[in-house]
Amino acid sequence: MLNSILQWSGTACLLTMYVLMSFFPNAFPANLVAGMLGGGFYLVWSIRVKNKAQVLVNLAGILVCIAGLLRYAS
Repeated sequence: MLNSILQWSGTACLLTMYVLMSFFPNAFPANLVAGMLGGGFYLVWSIRVKNKAQVLVNLAGILVCIAGLLRYAS
């Protein structure tokens, strides 16, 4: 049950990120926050199910979003 909640929460956040990036570019950096949340949900899920490739993808995505937020803040 928890794995399903994590996956659907991650899906909702990542879809929100894509909508913000595509249709509301002025909503930046909200798209990065949504991406980090989605990546975080999927990261927890991928650790739970021991999917190493997804762990790497989600860690990389989260780090890219953090770098974008740091660049935005400076």
